[in-house]
Amino acid sequence: TEVTYYRWRNEYGGLKSDQVKRLKALETENSRLRRAVSDLTLDKLILQEAARENFKPRTPPRLLDHVRAELGVPERRACQALGQHRSTQRKIPRTPEDEAALTADIVALARQYGRYGYRRIAALLRTAGWTVNRKRVERIWRREGLKVPTRQPKRGRLWLNDGSCIRLRPERPNHVWSYDFVAECTHDGRGFRMLCIIDEFTREALAIRVARNLRATDVIDALCDLFILRGIPAHIRSDNGPEFVAVALRDWIATVGARTAYIEPGSPWKNGYCESFNGKLRDELLNGEIFYSLKEARIVIEAWRRHYNAIRPHSSLGYRPPAPEVISWPASPASLPGARPANQPMTTMTSLN
Repeated sequence: TEVTYYRWRNEYGGLKSDQVKRLKALETENSRLRRAVSDLTLDKLILQEAARENFKPRTPPRLLDHVRAELGVPERRACQALGQHRSTQRKIPRTPEDEAALTADIVALARQYGRYGYRRIAALLRTAGWTVNRKRVERIWRREGLKVPTRQPKRGRLWLNDGSCIRLRPERPNHVWSYDFVAECTHDGRGFRMLCIIDEFTREALAIRVARNLRATDVIDALCDLFILRGIPAHIRSDNGPEFVAVALRDWIATVGARTAYIEPGSPWKNGYCESFNGKLRDELLNGEIFYSLKEARIVIEAWRRHYNAIRPHSSLGYRPPAPEVISWPASPASLPGARPANQPMTTMTSLN
């Protein structure tokens, strides 16, 4: 009809039927692309808003509530953009009853042992009687903002062409001992030296001899006391310092039946067990203490050595101390390391072996 003709001309400008079909298809595609672009833009805005706020802990309910309040997006859309299931908005978080006591113990141990990470703190908590796994301690650790500075980069080793490492491996207790010197100074600027002797197999610190000057005769005296108490080791590893390569020391070690194992000059990583112990000694004790006298240094260092052997968890030993003290059962909570006050509940613990 005439009305239909003029309506067609006003709406489509005289286009043919196939041209009209292509026009409608282009309009449909344009609308779909606009929706896609708008969805991507909205997703970007949601992610930017979520990353802008530093939630501790970053729990889904708090994070999504903030995004919805700032952008006015529905719950379903925010969950889809952030990759959160909608059930996170329905579940009410339940805080364990002992959360406050556990948090207080973690903070107290972190304050006492400032160089320990959450893994060693978890081991100390289990020793004190807590039934807690590493993940829960890590969650509380991050929530409280506790942090240990990053480690130094590891050094490489010397390797043979077949890929085997050039070193004597300890196979049993009293198989390989190693010793080395550590230098420090008192508050008045006067220096002193520490002779650290360890058992490489058990990781136990056998002795730390502290004196202003330590010579080859002092090394012989320290080894003589240990030989009487613990027996004679098969090998003694050390660097090529003048005190260790002295003729008197080498002859004495050969006379008692032990053998020396000197590392290559300029290769401290080949005495890795002792170097690692020296690093822990400096990191956990020497860098945080001021010694006003040599007597004070001897007492504090010896106390740290006993703590290192009996209480401090060692990562290479499954977070157990090298030589734990025997605790008779039942033991009072006050006698346990890192124990809680008597008014706080405490779970049953097994005796230390």
